[in-house]
Amino acid sequence: MPQYVIVYLGGDQPSSPEEGKQHFSKYMDWLTSLGDSAVSPANPLKNTSTVNSDGTVTIGGTTTMSGYTIIEADSMEAALSIAKACPFLDIGGSLEVSELLEMPS
Repeated sequence: MPQYVIVYLGGDQPSSPEEGKQHFSKYMDWLTSLGDSAVSPANPLKNTSTVNSDGTVTIGGTTTMSGYTIIEADSMEAALSIAKACPFLDIGGSLEVSELLEMPS
C-alpha cells in the first residue's frame, strides 16, 4: 500500500495550558482513529539548523515545518481525506501531503 507523509506547517501556539491540553487531546484522538494506517504517527521537530550550499551552518530553518506523520492509504485522495480531518488545521496550521516513493535497493 502506498505511504504518504503529512507535513505540519505553521500553526498558532495555544493561549493557555488548558487550550494546549485540549488541542493535544483532539490530535491524539485523530492519530488513534488512524489505527494501523499510521505508520509513524507523531514526529515533532525542534532545534533546527540549516546546512547551506557553501557548508556554513545557520541556526533555524527556512520553513515553518514543525513535524510530520507517515500514513498508509489507498490513494492520494484517501490520504488527503485523512489530512483534512487533522485538528492541526483548527489552530491555523496547514498540511502538505506527499506520496513517499520507494527507492530501489
